[in-house]
Amino acid sequence: MNHYNLSSPAKAIERIPVFIISGFLGSGKTTLLNRLLSHAPKSAVIINEFGTTPIDQQLLREHQVPLSTLVGGCLCCQVIGSLTPLLKNLRMAWDSGNRPFERVIIETSGVANPEPVLDILLRERWLAKRYSLQGVITTVSAVMDEAHFGYFPEVQAQIAWADTVVMTQTDLATAEQIERISARLDQLAPAATRLTAVKGALDSDVLLNFPQKFRRLRDTERPDLPDHGFSSITLQLEHPLPWERLQKALEYLVSHYPKQLVRLKGMVYTPEQNQPLLVQGAAGRLYPVTWLPTRVSDDGIGRLIIITHGEIKGLAEDLMVQLRSESVVETKAQR
Repeated sequence: MNHYNLSSPAKAIERIPVFIISGFLGSGKTTLLNRLLSHAPKSAVIINEFGTTPIDQQLLREHQVPLSTLVGGCLCCQVIGSLTPLLKNLRMAWDSGNRPFERVIIETSGVANPEPVLDILLRERWLAKRYSLQGVITTVSAVMDEAHFGYFPEVQAQIAWADTVVMTQTDLATAEQIERISARLDQLAPAATRLTAVKGALDSDVLLNFPQKFRRLRDTERPDLPDHGFSSITLQLEHPLPWERLQKALEYLVSHYPKQLVRLKGMVYTPEQNQPLLVQGAAGRLYPVTWLPTRVSDDGIGRLIIITHGEIKGLAEDLMVQLRSESVVETKAQR
């Protein structure tokens, strides 16, 4: 006797596309994310920052998108346990009928290995049924110190896991620098799609159009990753400071600690302007500043994040000395 199942087949679960943006400190991840959000505004964004004070989200203040920030560590170590519940909450909000976003973009910390994030998206059954990993975008600065390729395993991991590698800051590099970085990318990511961003400009349609690729999962449990040895210091500037004084102090830092200081970023206030000023530095240089639009929530307190490889004793005090002139600057330092 034949038996037939007349019940309706289970409805397929709609999966939300996920894009991961990776890249070493100062390689232009947030600038690229800004461009993407202008092109694809219906996105939920998760930003992971190494340090206790979020700064990168200030770059996204022009975009009205669901934004979550994970601070106090990087996604490959301290805050990896926070990502799963965050993705579950996003999905449950999406399932409730309120669907303000069509995709999720995760920007990892500049010192993070993206592999644990891939593990979560591909191995966690509940998440894997509801999210579809599209690919990993890794930014690589054309002016990166070439020693970073051998000195920081995080750089190699970010590039090795990339489906698409975007070379950034080419307008700041010489033809010889671009050629040397390209040669290293040929070695580390020969199969990855290669794109070039000029002053952050890039064809977003091309960037988000990933070819389908087979991604092999580990057969064994992922071992704990070793401590990467980065430290962060947060300086809080209670009062506006003249830009000339700030600029000299920051230029002193990036030139005085060229190897140990791998990233400097912050939002500061000056008496000359009502708008907050975004400052960034990496690879021994201070980048051109950017004026940010004002917000009602701005509190007038400047914040600087300094990320170093290893701990530099007396760094915060050294910067305070540089900032002092005739009057003492009131600051607070957090580690």
